[in-house]
Amino acid sequence: MKRESPQIIELTEYKSASFEQDSIPESVGQKIHNNYDKEIDIEFPTFKTKYQWHLKSKGRAGNIPISPEFHIAISPQVPINNLFGMIDYAYNLNIKFPQGSIQCQSLQQSYEKLANILAHKILERCRKGLYRDYLFKAERLAYIRGRVDLRSALQKPWDVKLKCHYNEQTGDIEENQILAWTLFIIGRSGLCRESVSSTVRKAFHALQGFVTLKPFKSKACIDRNYHRLNEDYQLLHALCRFFLDNTGPSHEKGDREMLPFLIDMANLYEQFVAEWLKANTPKGFFVKQQHRVTHDQNYFDRIDLLLCDIVTSKVQYVLDTKYKATDKVASNDIHQIVAYANALNCQNAILVYPQNLKQPLEIKHGDIRVCSLTFSLDRDLNEAGKTFLASLLPNTFS
Repeated sequence: MKRESPQIIELTEYKSASFEQDSIPESVGQKIHNNYDKEIDIEFPTFKTKYQWHLKSKGRAGNIPISPEFHIAISPQVPINNLFGMIDYAYNLNIKFPQGSIQCQSLQQSYEKLANILAHKILERCRKGLYRDYLFKAERLAYIRGRVDLRSALQKPWDVKLKCHYNEQTGDIEENQILAWTLFIIGRSGLCRESVSSTVRKAFHALQGFVTLKPFKSKACIDRNYHRLNEDYQLLHALCRFFLDNTGPSHEKGDREMLPFLIDMANLYEQFVAEWLKANTPKGFFVKQQHRVTHDQNYFDRIDLLLCDIVTSKVQYVLDTKYKATDKVASNDIHQIVAYANALNCQNAILVYPQNLKQPLEIKHGDIRVCSLTFSLDRDLNEAGKTFLASLLPNTFS
């Protein structure tokens, strides 16, 4: 029996949407309220709402399977091709596509494209042979292998099996286990068409006989050691990090439940701006990311970005990204970045927004210059980056 397609509740990031009372069952509304209150604002039908549902995404984009019959699809405000470009920079994918070949019309198509790339590259690596490494093992054997534990042998001279310590070369290592878990997660997402899903399944089955299926978080993909024998795994793990970063847990029991896929756009914007600046650092500067500032033993902050002098290492600019739908700078954001600048003895405090503010900021707070600048997402990203740098460093780019 063919399963009917779910009803899709379509939202756009940061925009309110209204729905007739009978278009959404109350049980679905309860699940949204109970399980996704951090992602979606929801108002139930009342006299105040004119007996309509009011929903609004809180800066998330993606797909939430509320039930088999109801899904929520949240579109980003960012043009899809630019979203793809942000992901490419933020996760250091460095995927070289022919000019004009990325024709994604939706976030789901972007997800599919990246899933397809990952699956094909894993299949390619399986054909070449999986990366293998030596793992330490200790077990009792009927023959000598590696180093014999003499103390254990002397304590039990009647035991014909000797405790041996040895290294065994195997492909069942974290490098490959991360790939298997990510393919498993993609398979459960339900976001890929059958043509892509079949490739994902094929890649998963190619690993299944050699690799133990274990859960991993995205941080497992960061700061791994790559060398001549496994350098192609760097891209594989970067893609895995993207999927693991943005796939949430299911609120239902059972392995067959579909998993939500939600991109935290504020976090993506922060990562994108940081990686773009690292790739396009102005001459004479270097970039620091997520710099920790300790105020006392119980309180510390992490600053998004620092632009430092390459000769003296002195912090020249403190930058804080603000992915918000707003017309002006909030006073608490001003106080926060001034505190950052004071802590680092820096005279330039910059708040970075994805769109021009109706009331841009340019003030002096003591010796500190505080201003708002734009790294736009609604145009070519590299051109937008150059415009941002020109406004940040007018003397350098004049």
